[in-house]
Amino acid sequence: MGNQQTNMKPNNSITKECSQTILAISDTMEILSGKWKVSIIACLCFHTMRYSELLRDIKGISGKMLSRELKELEANGLIERIVLATSPVAVEYRITEYGTSLKHLTQTIAEWGFNHRQRIIAQMERTDVVTAAAPGVL
Repeated sequence: MGNQQTNMKPNNSITKECSQTILAISDTMEILSGKWKVSIIACLCFHTMRYSELLRDIKGISGKMLSRELKELEANGLIERIVLATSPVAVEYRITEYGTSLKHLTQTIAEWGFNHRQRIIAQMERTDVVTAAAPGVL
């Protein structure tokens, strides 16, 4: 018998479930595509914000890109644009009830990112200690 490989075909229900999962992920990534949409949603999950506040808080985004991303998020029903009756006219953005369904996702992504950053920092610190203790190792 030894090290025989069996030619097993995947179970059709598992293959279908995998395909449906990949399709759902693809749909989600299409809606949330780009570098900024998840950050915008995360900000608006905390509170309603004006355009200038979003521009200030989301480091690195340009005004043109923020405008485009806000329009796309609004078109998908995830945020809403509120025109205030002030002089001059002011605009605020807030997460919709539907958009709040992404709050858990943004929190999970943030938690993973925090843990990953800590892991990389710890790894770099260990590497620095090894390098300092034994130059030429690595």
